[in-house]
Amino acid sequence: MTKKYHRAFGVYGIIFIDGKLVVIKKNGGPYINRFDLPGGSLEDGESLDKAIVREIAEETGLQPLKIRQLGITSFKYPWHYKKWEYNQHICVFYDIQQWQGVAVDHVAQFIGQDSLGAKLVSLADLNEKNTSPLVLKAKAFLKNNDRFDSADQTFTTWNVLKKPVY
Repeated sequence: MTKKYHRAFGVYGIIFIDGKLVVIKKNGGPYINRFDLPGGSLEDGESLDKAIVREIAEETGLQPLKIRQLGITSFKYPWHYKKWEYNQHICVFYDIQQWQGVAVDHVAQFIGQDSLGAKLVSLADLNEKNTSPLVLKAKAFLKNNDRFDSADQTFTTWNVLKKPVY
């Protein structure tokens, strides 16, 4: 294979509150300056279910109490990062069915933190120009009566935003 793919793997949560999706203000990677789903990479030896609970707490201030794994998909697109020319983002999606706490606009910053905080956004205000592909997948899940489409998606172009949409 002549293409050079960077592969990222993570867990991501769909939280729907009062008709709005909980998104984070992304501060790193190919989705920087866009709305993204809360979630991310696993720590060494961490299980998927522990990682999603930790990531959501770190990035939103919410504490998941009841979760349901929906499925796995991946997104492929051109992204020039270090020595790679493309990215394949492999994602495990979770429906966060019960939680406690309040989504916070600002979260603690530390090495590896790529969320500036959470925001509740109506589905009508989320589109390909201001979100990650993960958010669009979550939007489709919510609009399709909680049916998760695990089909992989490939994008021929990907624009890393220079200015935030939030």
